[in-house]
Amino acid sequence: VQLVESGGGLVQAGGSLRLSCVASGHTSSTYRTGWFRQAPGKEREFVAAISWSGSSTTQADSVKGRFTVSRGNAKNTVYLQMNSLKPEDTAVYYCAAGETGRSYDHWGQGTQVTVSS
Repeated sequence: VQLVESGGGLVQAGGSLRLSCVASGHTSSTYRTGWFRQAPGKEREFVAAISWSGSSTTQADSVKGRFTVSRGNAKNTVYLQMNSLKPEDTAVYYCAAGETGRSYDHWGQGTQVTVSS
């Protein structure tokens, strides 16, 4: 499975961005897709995840009410809609995929999100 993220960029605080993650290769209906982020000098942290069907989603407390994860009709694309962005959201954002209940085995190369104050 190959994952490619896009949509990152520079935005002012309070603004919005939508990240995309496109999967190719052998995917499975048992896969889930997650978004993670890593800020400079910090450990990578979980942001949000969505099931293959799209019926189940989870978000970190730090982004609840501001970020929404969704899956496209073609199933191979997952989006992360980020609203009301804050400077502390600045990080490299990664998407990842893996079997439900197991670790994330496949990772994208990441996309930079920078929020200016």
